[in-house]
Amino acid sequence: MKKDKNRVYIFDTTLRDGEQSPGYSMNTEEKLTISRQLERLGVDIIEAGFPIASEGDFDAVRQIAKEIKKSQVAGLARANKLDIDRAWQAIKGAAYPRIHTFISSSDIHLKYQLKKSREQVLKEAVAAVKLASSYTENVEFSPMDATRSDKDYLVEMVSAVIDAGACTVNIPDTVGYAIPEEFGKLIAYLFAHVKNIGDTIISTHCHNDLGLSVANALAGIRNGARQVECTINGIGERAGNTAMEEVVMALQTRKDLYGLYTKINTEQIYKASRLLTQITGIPVQPNKAVVGANAFAHESGIHQDGLIKEKTTYEIMTPQSVGISDTHIVLGKHSGRNAISHHLKKMGHFLNDEQLNRVAARVKELADVKKDIYDEDLEVILSEEIYRGEDKYSLIHLTVVSGNVATPTATMEMKIGKNIVREAGFGNGPVDATFNAIRNITKTNHQLLKYAVNAITGGSDAQGEVSVQLKYNNHSVVGRGTDPDVIVASAKAYINALNRLEILKNSNKKVKVE
Repeated sequence: MKKDKNRVYIFDTTLRDGEQSPGYSMNTEEKLTISRQLERLGVDIIEAGFPIASEGDFDAVRQIAKEIKKSQVAGLARANKLDIDRAWQAIKGAAYPRIHTFISSSDIHLKYQLKKSREQVLKEAVAAVKLASSYTENVEFSPMDATRSDKDYLVEMVSAVIDAGACTVNIPDTVGYAIPEEFGKLIAYLFAHVKNIGDTIISTHCHNDLGLSVANALAGIRNGARQVECTINGIGERAGNTAMEEVVMALQTRKDLYGLYTKINTEQIYKASRLLTQITGIPVQPNKAVVGANAFAHESGIHQDGLIKEKTTYEIMTPQSVGISDTHIVLGKHSGRNAISHHLKKMGHFLNDEQLNRVAARVKELADVKKDIYDEDLEVILSEEIYRGEDKYSLIHLTVVSGNVATPTATMEMKIGKNIVREAGFGNGPVDATFNAIRNITKTNHQLLKYAVNAITGGSDAQGEVSVQLKYNNHSVVGRGTDPDVIVASAKAYINALNRLEILKNSNKKVKVE
């Protein structure tokens, strides 16, 4: 079948090379879950595992081969009969099976690892491809450590395995040694000197030891490679592999440069990334390209202003194109008035210039001492700067009885408007009893989302600071209270949250522009 020279095939080895990296081991059901997402993603070839490695790996590859119907399923095998037979037994039930066999080609591997001559290794490579071809026409061969191999010997080996039946030849940068210019020239050299290359697909498999795996893969593509071996989130041996999401989005974003395409459904990229982190428990670093938490987050005021006016000013691809819902504008000390105003409008607050100036000043002041500014923080600032009025609720008196033989009881006196109300509450502890007394007095029962206590100063006489988060409909508010007595601080925080809820209700969350 004649290949489409404008198409780049995506060979995903998350379940084989990726799973070999420390901490990423998966069981059969987890591998099946990942393989289903890879098929939804539109991956051309799923390297499901190394069947000879263990009974578990064999079973996982076999089950994936039976279930996956759209993608090719590959099993890895060393260049020997035992491995190749075992690989075929695992993948023969696939709709589109592929055997991927390999042997080293660099002199350093031949001398120190294999302890064999070039002639011996070449003979074994050819025999392996012939045996694999007796099972399926879909055979891939990899000369391991190709980038540190003698070029002419590499040409000889690639030519021989193509004659033996390999339809795909992968050129691995096994130890991440190459740099992009060098790797690109190696691919070009093969196209110039392998006379029988014909419609054979040349592939790349680049490791990230020098942080150049994606750059090397793209250099290979520029010089004729039309398959990329890669993994979700770039996981893999040592520093990892070519990150699938990065190379795919580079080709899509820079069509003007490459003029190539993949069959990847890019809107499934983020789901695949998140699924892998959920299964393995290993998070993606925030600054990871394409799928990291900061990939579409902006804190610089200049960037935020540009994005609000026109997203292409600072985003070369849309978050939606990879399955992320929207751009995230991070409020902090670098944010400008325009970004703060834009965010407040999304929350439902419409401020005039004078109000916005006050809120922006408070945001910057808070950002100097607090790393992240949340919507709840903005609600507090708004309640204090914009919506401030006389508090509906205030604490007059609190007495709490508690102990290991007494039922925790809180007796409280509060002012509601102009009325004084007294009530008691019982609970599992002194704080619970206090909150129940407040609920009884105010006739409220909002969901308590968070309760936290911090000591403002050191020592046993430290001032206690309590924060309470209450939920009201689809909104939440945070109340804070301080007192040397942590129970009193807790009461103050709960009452403070109730007062902020009243402000929220009365304002309808809107202040009209004057």
